[in-house]
Amino acid sequence: MFIATVVVAALLAAVLLVSAYGKLVRDPAQMATLREVAFPEILAPLLAVAEICGAIGLLVGLLWRPIGEAAAIGVIAYFVGATGSHLRVRDGKVVAPVTLLCTGALALGLRHLSS
Repeated sequence: MFIATVVVAALLAAVLLVSAYGKLVRDPAQMATLREVAFPEILAPLLAVAEICGAIGLLVGLLWRPIGEAAAIGVIAYFVGATGSHLRVRDGKVVAPVTLLCTGALALGLRHLSS
């Protein structure tokens, strides 16, 4: 079970770091998405910080379970907000945040089960 935890946590952390990098360098596609969901572009670095903290927490959480569980809960909350933002404006690009929300839930479940 722990191997699955490592794989899911590492892949989710990688996705979070790539997404954070895109926000920090103001990737045009990510900025367009933020505009579509009416999120202030000036606050994009805050989203990046949240993603970086989530990634670090997931990885550190492989060594200390409570941190991993807390990080997974934070990632879930982040993507609940992202999903809600897309649904609020009736944006059809809801698959990515829902997928990452489910992956965060999987990371939480696996981290909890692999003590």
